[in-house]
Amino acid sequence: MIDITEAKRGVTVELDGILYAVIDYQHIKMGRGSAQIRLKLRDVRAGHTTDRTFQSGERLKRADVEFSSAQYLYNDDDFYYFMDQETFDQVPLSGDQLGDGVNYMKEGMIVRISRYKGDAIGVELPITVDLEITETGPSFKGDTATAGSKPAVMETGITVQVPMFLVAGDRVRVDTRTGKYLERA
Repeated sequence: MIDITEAKRGVTVELDGILYAVIDYQHIKMGRGSAQIRLKLRDVRAGHTTDRTFQSGERLKRADVEFSSAQYLYNDDDFYYFMDQETFDQVPLSGDQLGDGVNYMKEGMIVRISRYKGDAIGVELPITVDLEITETGPSFKGDTATAGSKPAVMETGITVQVPMFLVAGDRVRVDTRTGKYLERA
């Protein structure tokens, strides 16, 4: 059991027999009464999200999730295949199980697979990933890092706001938690 204030982003909890991953955490302090904690939860197996509000002091059952290192191999329609680095078994995961992680998957990438009671339920991505820009608007002389930003399509298909001076073919570092441009890679 964990206190509701420990249910930060990335923690997996069990509510009413359903496994949820915490996506977002908000602490709300009203003028009177106790504080409330609003959690945005993603059902690990079904993939849908829900919002729940808890009173400060409530306790949740933490799910016993194990992690193992794996390499992303390829995707086939809606399934993404990973190879466990210890057992060399192939582990298929659906796009719903990966959530927004599908936007950052590159072949050969090392991730951590989370397992609950032996079943693979999702992946934990590295904090940053280096992606190549495949399409963006033109760059002009005098464009600087502080002049503004423009949309750029990355090699994985995700669109990220990047500085004006970047062009197609440049490699950039993107934060997988927020989806924002960090720096040139």
